[in-house]
Amino acid sequence: MSSSEKQLSLFGASLRWPWTDWFSDREAPGMQLYDRQLLFAIISLIAFGFVMVMSASMPEAQTLTNNPFYFVWRHLSYLAGCAVIAAIVLRISMERWQQLSPWMLLGVAGMLIAVLIIGTKVNGASRWLSLGPVRIQVAEVAKFVFTMYMAGYLVRRHQEVRENMKGFYKPIAVFVFYALLIILQPDLGSVIVLFVITVGLLFLAGARLFDFFVLLLAGSIVFTGLVVFEPYRMRRVTSFLDPWEDPFGSGYQLTQSLMAYGRGDWFGQGLGNSIQKLEYLPEAHTDFIFAVIGEELGFVGIVAVLAVLLFVAIRALKLGHKCVAMERAFEGYLAYGIGIWICFQTVVNVGASIGMMPTKGLTLPFISYGGSSLWVMTAAAMVLIRIDYERRLSLIQAVQGRTT
Repeated sequence: MSSSEKQLSLFGASLRWPWTDWFSDREAPGMQLYDRQLLFAIISLIAFGFVMVMSASMPEAQTLTNNPFYFVWRHLSYLAGCAVIAAIVLRISMERWQQLSPWMLLGVAGMLIAVLIIGTKVNGASRWLSLGPVRIQVAEVAKFVFTMYMAGYLVRRHQEVRENMKGFYKPIAVFVFYALLIILQPDLGSVIVLFVITVGLLFLAGARLFDFFVLLLAGSIVFTGLVVFEPYRMRRVTSFLDPWEDPFGSGYQLTQSLMAYGRGDWFGQGLGNSIQKLEYLPEAHTDFIFAVIGEELGFVGIVAVLAVLLFVAIRALKLGHKCVAMERAFEGYLAYGIGIWICFQTVVNVGASIGMMPTKGLTLPFISYGGSSLWVMTAAAMVLIRIDYERRLSLIQAVQGRTT
């Protein structure tokens, strides 16, 4: 096998895990065509999520269905879907994603309209679209597609965004349209994620500070109005400020979550030994799974999980920086957007469970139970792997071109 063929092989001669280089920008001399550390981190998070969903969901599954493995089997089916999605996404070139992004934006807009008309209601919210046996939370797909649209727009209109107010506010109009449809479901948490992705990408693209601050001010005013004029959102804010004022009413979920963290101490009660998951803590396997992690694995466990999530987010942001430096702008902005998305959604989920933020109903990336979230996050992660693959391949081809 020639040296060039060895460079182009997927796994190489051996699998080594240089932990000290995880946050390094240095490229290995015999560069592989994918980021092994990033892929390993993503697979580890998904596998860990399955273990924690199995631990956290059994009591509720026993009560609801008389089958403690009900959610476990469903989660396994979601993981099978992840494998199919990964196989498909990894085969699609970034050029093709860029071409399809406007059509995907229109398609998801149609799905957001359809979910308001024929969507499945759960707990009073119409957020799910049933496609045969599969039920999709369209707002999760909207995050992925909107991030891809923003990356494509910033490539096409980069100079206009930097110099012209019109170029800055065009994507804002698209965001407002998406936000209105998602608010009607209602799902304020997803709207906030989209807003942060939009603001972050416009800032990284070099938008004028005046336009940037106007957008932040307008977003803050609208968010405050949505909270103040909607009683259930206002109750969430007031209960977040002092959950112990009404520990068996509006503050019940947060107080139970805080008790879970309190029981966890440094090293936790041991895997499977959570008390709060025994139907004391609502949504223990979805929105509040991090509290169960804290109770069972302790402070050390939650720091380890946050470290891996931070690694994935930082790797995405560094990948974006490398792509922009190589004038691969679409890939760069898309990697930036995915990094911002993973980081912010993690902060909101963890912040809500520890009482630093009001509850928003956002899942913990790669870990929480939920097919739509897991599938979309897997697609986003595989896009990162594909971006890095194409970047590394272009570097290898450039080196081979200079040596021939």
